[in-house]
Amino acid sequence: MSEEIIHTCQRCGACCRWEGDVCVTDEDITAIAQFLGMTEEDFIDQYCRLQRNRRGLSIIDAEDGACIMLTENGCRIQPVKPQQCKDFPYKWNFPGWETRCPGAGKTTVETT
Repeated sequence: MSEEIIHTCQRCGACCRWEGDVCVTDEDITAIAQFLGMTEEDFIDQYCRLQRNRRGLSIIDAEDGACIMLTENGCRIQPVKPQQCKDFPYKWNFPGWETRCPGAGKTTVETT
């Protein structure tokens, strides 16, 4: 038997404050706009910018550098957050991300 460590998000919002792009797909844009009661065009105009690599759209930052969708109560669009956010940390991460995430809860699971 071996053990596997599984990250359990504590919704601390630390990852929402990291520098970088919060990339949105066409599907993300549709879902988020609908959730916010906006047209896709209005969502893009108000909340998106060109990604740094110029290959797509990203959600804009707030004045403090955090994701504009981060509020005192957490992610404003949690039920429809972008796929990139849903995939963290399992499908994308970077070395040392755990040390930058004070809410990184870990669960140890026995595997066979």
